[in-house]
Amino acid sequence: MASADSRPPLPPPFAGSVESLRRVEYRPEFRVREAPAPARLAPFGYAQTVDVELGEDIVGTGRLVILYDPAGQPTWEGTTRVIAYIDADVDIEVAADPVLPEVGWSWLNEALHDSNADAGALGGTVTQVFSRSFGVMESREPEGRLQVRASWTPTDPGTLIPHARAWALLTASACGLLPAGEGVASLTRHR
Repeated sequence: MASADSRPPLPPPFAGSVESLRRVEYRPEFRVREAPAPARLAPFGYAQTVDVELGEDIVGTGRLVILYDPAGQPTWEGTTRVIAYIDADVDIEVAADPVLPEVGWSWLNEALHDSNADAGALGGTVTQVFSRSFGVMESREPEGRLQVRASWTPTDPGTLIPHARAWALLTASACGLLPAGEGVASLTRHR
């Protein structure tokens, strides 16, 4: 029987991986929920979204997508693809720093390493956004944002938990949730 979105049931190996992802426990600041996976990118998929809450503020959002194509896709160099997206508030000074994209990309590589998430065919973009309002919106505070979009192919597609952990570590870093050492400023925008 097909699922509600007219897709066939998940194949057993992928279904087991998805079940393990449903049991991952995230940081208390994370509000994670399942979301529809993109239907045109692969025959099977799974997705989670996150809102990162500090007090009353949402300081970041993200999305983790796992795509599965039993036939594989040449650009993936495998049958499974992980897609990670993070959008986080950052201080204005940080948003204007020209090295922010390199820092964001290094956070991704560190998160993959620290989570033992072996990956190939890694690619993505890091975007820094600095916006200032004008005219009738002039009273709004300037805003800074960091966006990371990345995808990679798990070396072991049957073990996806390390990849979810890497996404969570990257999200925490982008949202300034990691403990800051002496002389290290938090990148989270203070409201």
